[in-house]
Amino acid sequence: MKRIRLLFILSLIAFRAVGGEIWVSPNGNDANPGTKESPLRTVAEALKQAREWRRLSNPAVKGGIHIILEQGTYKQDKVLFIRPEDSGTADSPTWIESAPESKAIISGGVPLKSWKKVAEEIPGLPEAAQGNIWVAESPRIGNKLLDFRQLWIDGNKATRSIQFEPGKMERMLDFIPGKEEIWIPTPNITGLNTADQLEMVVHQRWAIAILRVKEFDIQGTKTRVTFHQPESQLEFAHPWPQPIINGEKGSSSFFLCNAIQLLDKPGEWYREYPSGKIYYWPREGEDMHTVSAVVPALEEIVKVDGSLERPVSHIHFKNIHFENSTCIRPSYQGHVTLQGGLYLLDAYKLKIPGLPEKATLENQAWIARPEAAVRVRGGNNINFTKCTFQHLASTGLDYEWAVNHSSVEDCLFTDIGGSAILLGSFPDGGFETHVPYIPENSREMCSHIRISNNLITEVTNEDWGCVGIGAGYVSDVNIEHNEVGHVNYSGICVGWGWTKLDSGMKNNRIHANYVHHFAKQLYDAGGLYTLSSQPGSSMTNNRIEHLIDAPYATNDRAFYIYFDEATSYYRVENNWCPEERFDSNSPGPGNVWRNNGPY
Repeated sequence: MKRIRLLFILSLIAFRAVGGEIWVSPNGNDANPGTKESPLRTVAEALKQAREWRRLSNPAVKGGIHIILEQGTYKQDKVLFIRPEDSGTADSPTWIESAPESKAIISGGVPLKSWKKVAEEIPGLPEAAQGNIWVAESPRIGNKLLDFRQLWIDGNKATRSIQFEPGKMERMLDFIPGKEEIWIPTPNITGLNTADQLEMVVHQRWAIAILRVKEFDIQGTKTRVTFHQPESQLEFAHPWPQPIINGEKGSSSFFLCNAIQLLDKPGEWYREYPSGKIYYWPREGEDMHTVSAVVPALEEIVKVDGSLERPVSHIHFKNIHFENSTCIRPSYQGHVTLQGGLYLLDAYKLKIPGLPEKATLENQAWIARPEAAVRVRGGNNINFTKCTFQHLASTGLDYEWAVNHSSVEDCLFTDIGGSAILLGSFPDGGFETHVPYIPENSREMCSHIRISNNLITEVTNEDWGCVGIGAGYVSDVNIEHNEVGHVNYSGICVGWGWTKLDSGMKNNRIHANYVHHFAKQLYDAGGLYTLSSQPGSSMTNNRIEHLIDAPYATNDRAFYIYFDEATSYYRVENNWCPEERFDSNSPGPGNVWRNNGPY
């Protein structure tokens, strides 16, 4: 009798171990039961099955549900939507994870196939490129041709046709806000005055602007450039930041891109309008008959979306790759930012300075949050472990609103156009950005989030003004033991608002991180950078080095540690850097500095 009872118990344990697993394979079928032997095909169907198990109180949920993805790429034709009904519990979380020894990729990309070498002459193409170009057709998604701004060939990001080598710029001649025009040296390139998709990327202190060219008026050795709306008004009306003419180290810089006339080097590409033909000059060793070419179709790959009343909880991603997101907005609206990749909706200089919250304020700005490949709202215990975020157009991972008790650990972030990680509120829409953000319900603040042991490298490669890790209005955030390197602006940034007033930010810890090779293109930067009042916060035992003097900066304002406007109540202790290159811009009270520098 005892033997029968023991066998019965063991059979229950075995049932729960198997029953708590939902297997998925790119070669599966969503009509399958989701077992290892007969897996589902899509992650969305696996989530639905787990959702039903929880709804119907299936015994399989005891101890948690493991959605296990076998080796391969899971191409999303729509965002993977995770909602409150998908929530687990502390005793029964939901895991979305790669199978052991497997690499599962959740991708927002689509393949480009059937490349053909162009034999005939291509109008407008530089002579050096004629005969070297291959062409493919844009994929058709729904009832229209797919639009995109990124292309990856065998996992390597190709370059949109560009005036110079990537990273190189030329200094402008004049910047005239009253006429909304920029004057530049006339390029030694014919046909740019007829290039109807031409863009100008402008270097402006701690940010860039991407401006769609409206008129390219060549006047001998100099050219007058005007731009489309809405970016033209935003670029010329807002004073911070704007380009500088005749600064300490010269005028601000620019480069031109996205014209067939600029496709003159291997590794560059151009998408023709309205035909949708994609022209590409292969790099050495690339066989266009066999390459894997991918373009992004989705701006969001995964969206976790809850509310204060019904948060999403206890979802754990483990060893998942998130790849191939797009950000198409600059092609239709341009891209003019205030700071950190937060783009402007409206902005202007005040003729008479002052707000009730800030008497000295001389400008106002209303902003929006950049697109993100993985976005989390209204959740707790939403964790990412040993995941990879790469080949993404804008932000990698964004804990946007009302997220708490969550973590990002042991992850890799690389080849990302914007910031690797954003978290916390950067009040957007109709909320003027200099007014302290104090939500009526304190649960709207992102809090108790741990960002640890992550490698962040080669990010901010499209919007240079983005950062490695960027936190807005947050409290009780722990950023520790991360390596952040090879970024174009600042490494780790905490705080928002430019205010000494209380805004709920507090107890934020930046500890034992390694930040290096930063400020590669922009200035007014910090390896570690802070804003506003943050009582109880600390910055300790970090190593910061390889501050790069940006080649097109108009002054030398970049620092290992930078307390920007109104930074208050920080303890800064035992941070190593090769020299005492620190700065505080109108700091608030309560900052304590001990033993920082090359000691």
